[in-house]
Amino acid sequence: VQLQASGGGLVQAGGSLRLSCAASGSILSFNWMGWYRQAPGKQREMVALISNIGSTTYAEAVEGRFTVSRDNAENTVYLEMNSLKFEDTVVYYCNGWRRGSELWGQGTLVTVSS
Repeated sequence: VQLQASGGGLVQAGGSLRLSCAASGSILSFNWMGWYRQAPGKQREMVALISNIGSTTYAEAVEGRFTVSRDNAENTVYLEMNSLKFEDTVVYYCNGWRRGSELWGQGTLVTVSS
């Protein structure tokens, strides 16, 4: 299975974007799927994760502004980002985790102009 992220782009502060992560195969076996982000020179950090039964967890910095969801039938995970801030400007990576393996998609750049 491969993950393909899309949806990044340029948006003004306060605006919204929706990222998509399409899997080439079934995501049902992935216990957790979601999004990480990484700024230049910094460690990759968790943004939002969703379990295969719909449990979610968010980084404190995005709680209340971002919403993660998954469509198991379409093998896609989404990240709805609202009230974007300049500091949300980074590369976002989608991720899938199951016991014994972890997948990463390529990054998609989100740029928020102040």
